[in-house]
Amino acid sequence: MGWYGEFRPYVSAAQRRARAAKEVARRTKKGESISPVKIEGKAIASTFWGKAWCTNLEGYSDFANRLPRGRTYVRNGSVVDLKVEKGKVTALVSGSELYEVEIDIAALPKQKWSALKARCAGRIGTLVELLQGKLSKAVMETVTDREKGLFPKPKEITMSCSCPDYAGMCKHIAATMYGVGNRLDKSPELLFTLRCVDHTELIGQAIPAPLGGKSGAPVIATDELGDIFGIEIGGAPAPQKAAPETQKTSAAKKTTKKPVAKKKTVPKKG
Repeated sequence: MGWYGEFRPYVSAAQRRARAAKEVARRTKKGESISPVKIEGKAIASTFWGKAWCTNLEGYSDFANRLPRGRTYVRNGSVVDLKVEKGKVTALVSGSELYEVEIDIAALPKQKWSALKARCAGRIGTLVELLQGKLSKAVMETVTDREKGLFPKPKEITMSCSCPDYAGMCKHIAATMYGVGNRLDKSPELLFTLRCVDHTELIGQAIPAPLGGKSGAPVIATDELGDIFGIEIGGAPAPQKAAPETQKTSAAKKTTKKPVAKKKTVPKKG
C-alpha cells in the first residue's frame, strides 16, 4: 500500500459513489460519453473471453498483491467510466477522489499474430463461434496461451493513475483491469481491438463468399452478426433482390375493331 493510504481519512463506498455521481453528472452535462462498469451478480465476468482475461490477469505474480482491492472496487461500482480502444484503456475510478486511469497495451507483434492464425486455421467455423467462445479445447488453449496467445504480458502493459499511490499497479488500475474483463463479456471483439488485430482474419472462411464463389465452411450472414454482436464486417452490402416484374396475363383484354357499316347509295331522281 502507498503512503497516502495510511494518512488519508477513510471514505466509504457510498460516499465515493455519491461524489462520483456528481462528477459524472458534470461531465455528462458537458457532453462527455460515460460508460460505467456494472457487475451483475457475484462474478466479475461470466463468458469465455471475460473469464479468460481475468484468469490471465491473476496468473501474473507482479499484480497479485493489488488485485484483491481492485476486485472490491470494481464490484462496488467504483469504475464509473471505462473505454477500450486500439492499444489503450482509459477509465475514471472513484476513490477518495475521482481518479483518471490510462493503460497502454502493446500491439500483438505481427509475427505472433501470423503464427496464431496459422495454428487456428480451419479450426474456427464462424464469427459467432469465435466471439461466443464456443471453441474446441485445442483452439481455446491456443488463443489463451500465456506466451503465444492473445493476452498481454506485464512487460507489454504501461499503467498510470492520477492517484498519489506510488505502486506500479494501484487499486484503481486493478479495478480497471477487471473492468476490461467484464466489458469483454458483452463485447468480446474489444480484445482484438485492444491488441490491434482484426478478429475476422481468424475465421476468413466464415465471411460470405463473393457471388458465384464457393465456401466449404458454414457461412453466416453479416447482417445476422450485426444483430447478435453489434459489429461491422467490411465489404459492400449484399445486393437487394429486385422486385419481380408484373407479368402480363394472357387474359388481358384485346382491343377489337368494329366493322364499319357501309353507306347505301340512293339514286338521285332526274
